[in-house]
Amino acid sequence: MASIDAVAVEGDTVAAQPDSASTKLESPTGSATHEPLPQRVLGRTGEKVPILGLGTAPAGMGMGDSDAIALFESAIDQGVTYIDTAPGYERAQKQLSQILPRRRDEIFLVTKTNTSDRKEAILKLEEALRELNTDAVDLVYVHSMGHQDTDQVLSSEGALAGLQEAQRRGLTRYIGVTGHNVPHRVQRVVEEADIDVIMIALNFADRLTYAFDQSVLPAAVNRNVGVAAMKVYGGAEAMKYETTDQERRRPSAIEAVIDEFDYELALRWALSLPGVATAVVGMYTHQELQQNIEWARRAAPLNEAELQKLQTQAERLATHWGEHYGPCHEQPRWRKWLQRLRPGG
Repeated sequence: MASIDAVAVEGDTVAAQPDSASTKLESPTGSATHEPLPQRVLGRTGEKVPILGLGTAPAGMGMGDSDAIALFESAIDQGVTYIDTAPGYERAQKQLSQILPRRRDEIFLVTKTNTSDRKEAILKLEEALRELNTDAVDLVYVHSMGHQDTDQVLSSEGALAGLQEAQRRGLTRYIGVTGHNVPHRVQRVVEEADIDVIMIALNFADRLTYAFDQSVLPAAVNRNVGVAAMKVYGGAEAMKYETTDQERRRPSAIEAVIDEFDYELALRWALSLPGVATAVVGMYTHQELQQNIEWARRAAPLNEAELQKLQTQAERLATHWGEHYGPCHEQPRWRKWLQRLRPGG
């Protein structure tokens, strides 16, 4: 089992190179401040983005429209201008469409296409643009490579070819892929395709299971591919973002296992990884937004005592979570065929 202290954490995290997840947060301890958020360069794009991005799954799947829009406005006002969305986040894109006519030039807008097919990727992006009420996004991903056919994605009739065509048409400035599981698939795309950015699951506990930081991240850094970290707090419990009438927010995956946890350490761990430009965090409340902004503003490398504390908690969480984003490794072909032969397979 790898240890957390194997990760390089040296250097200035503000100048060195994210699905969003809910967090269990305390009220900010300091007074309100209007200091700008630190920014980093997003790999080969050359774009400067804030080190904290906003994931919109909680808003689209667990918040009313007026509350979601108010949260978006507040985030942008405070410098959280990297906004990540997707058609699968229910009402998120429609919520964003209410502010984009006024604020499009202020934000770095990201969406996704959940397909391996070239034509479908283009159609899904065109549909997303209509829903967002904008002519173009800054970045579009082929979403969740662990659920895609990698050979098809990389082919001349694959999703990346479709997004490259969309790029030529001016529908997006940059393209990339996301990865929650099966890191080898993302690594292959990084090494074989001409992409600009990846968004991958990077947290201190899941590195013991998926290890994106040990395989995919170095490959991206070597090719100057931009990196957004997601799931820095493990995502929502059971990956469910929908709230009930009695809930304002969903608990995080960490919260379901450990009652008292220092979430700031988890954010700092992700932001200390070489190559990471931004951590994308989904939030339900203004309190969560303010706390994450405060943590991002004072982000610094972890010391040895903090690394050891996370290591102990990582082993507990990784054991409890298991492969909670899906399988880590490619499934053998014989096993796939066996499943198909079984009744109901």
